[in-house]
Amino acid sequence: MRKLVTGRRMKEIDAYTIKDIGIPSMVLMERAALAAALEAEKEAEEGSVIWAVCGIGNNGADGVAAARMLHLKGYDARVVLAGDRTRGTEEFKSQLAIAERLGVAVSVWQEMEGRSCDILVDALFGVGLSRMIEGEYRLCMEMLERLPKRPYTVAVDVPSGIHSDTGAVMGIALRADVTVTFGWEKLGTALYPGREYAGRVIIDPVGFPPAALEDAPGQGNPSEGGEPLSAFSEDLSEDRPGNLPLGWAAAYEKKDLERIPGRRAYSNKGTFGRVLIAAGSKDMCGAAYLSALAAYRTGAGLVKILTVEENRQALKTLLPEAILAVYRPEQILEGREAFREMIEEQMNWADVVVLGPGLGTEDYAEYLVEDILTSAFVPVILDADGLNLVAAHPYLTAYYTENIVITPHLGEMARLTGQSVKEIQEDLPGAALSYASRYGITCVLKDAASVVAGKDGELYINTSGCSAMAKAGSGDVLTGIIAGLMAMGLEVEDAACLGVYVHGLAGEAASVSGGHSLLATELANAVEQVL
Repeated sequence: MRKLVTGRRMKEIDAYTIKDIGIPSMVLMERAALAAALEAEKEAEEGSVIWAVCGIGNNGADGVAAARMLHLKGYDARVVLAGDRTRGTEEFKSQLAIAERLGVAVSVWQEMEGRSCDILVDALFGVGLSRMIEGEYRLCMEMLERLPKRPYTVAVDVPSGIHSDTGAVMGIALRADVTVTFGWEKLGTALYPGREYAGRVIIDPVGFPPAALEDAPGQGNPSEGGEPLSAFSEDLSEDRPGNLPLGWAAAYEKKDLERIPGRRAYSNKGTFGRVLIAAGSKDMCGAAYLSALAAYRTGAGLVKILTVEENRQALKTLLPEAILAVYRPEQILEGREAFREMIEEQMNWADVVVLGPGLGTEDYAEYLVEDILTSAFVPVILDADGLNLVAAHPYLTAYYTENIVITPHLGEMARLTGQSVKEIQEDLPGAALSYASRYGITCVLKDAASVVAGKDGELYINTSGCSAMAKAGSGDVLTGIIAGLMAMGLEVEDAACLGVYVHGLAGEAASVSGGHSLLATELANAVEQVL
């Protein structure tokens, strides 16, 4: 597992490393500049023209130092300035003075109009950017976008114009081929659109002690206070979005698959858990099938589908391994008490429940959701129409418990919260954390880079997956994967986070031959390759 940090947390880590540990700011800066310069040099050839485009904060100071290092190696490296150099940070002024004494060419950005470079070191803005880019800086970035040929671009810490916490484009942003980030990766380069702008992300520790993530006072260590002093970033506003309670998020790696329980030799189908999938409306059984298939592929020992009578034959044909329990809608509407008893019987059987895929939103479905939520004492994964019914009938949230996991896409999240899709997209972590903490549940907010928020402020950012997964039924497969992991014994939040990661890996595995043709059934079957 690796950690992704917010801009504010990185500022606190900077301050702790400089003040408490005693590593000077300029030492950290030199190492950061060296990391950026080495990446630029990998693409440089004899005669390459290199521009380090620098703001006047400490991110700009990194860029000035990188230009000086490249100049000393014999490259045609130049510092291109944006902003009033007299208002720069002390580190920036020191680095600029050193560069000029060593003969590094320094120009203001207006002088470079119509000229071109082969390699661009982007050091305009670091993790401190919190406002839309306007004025001189925007004009400078627009000039860079008009260059006769696009240079190979190395971003310092984060691509300029990308919000370090949310990945949002702050009016305008520069696309990087590679982003060299320091200490820990920033959330904004793991979330879209920032992830697309960042290109390949390289993490260089530059001297930050690993323990600083937890030890530094401030956001990530609420027991202490402190005034941050950043070696790399400008001032951070107090009202910015994406202020996470812990100051960091987790992201899984391949080695984290070891967290999935193994299969004991002395076992039977009951050993690996029972999944009940309440899904499907009349002649609409595809979602139920995909969730059930994915739960089985993930390792669940028994999967039962609770659905309407009309789906019986199709599901018996599609997935003969599944157990079927069927009902007629009129049973719910006309005999609530008897139906509740049947639901309680199913709840007693299940170790985990999936509620909602393809369920529809007719009156009887509302009562079905209510009966399951009131009867379940095991984890319940609410998806699709289960979420739409909760949005239409908010009283159902009164039945939420800490064992509830919701898996909304952006449209479903908008219906649940009353926010617009655009508002949610601007701060995915904030939207997921707000809902999860409000109701004390786990929220899986699905997007190209999905986020999982826990009730106590934990956050997971998913980095697996690909655009081939943007197909009908993909979300139903995810729900089944999470259910399968829970059935085998993983805790609710762990299963949600790891399920999203496995889902993405399955998408990558199934789409190796191209991005257009992947079907949800193939996605579910690819779980076998991942596990």
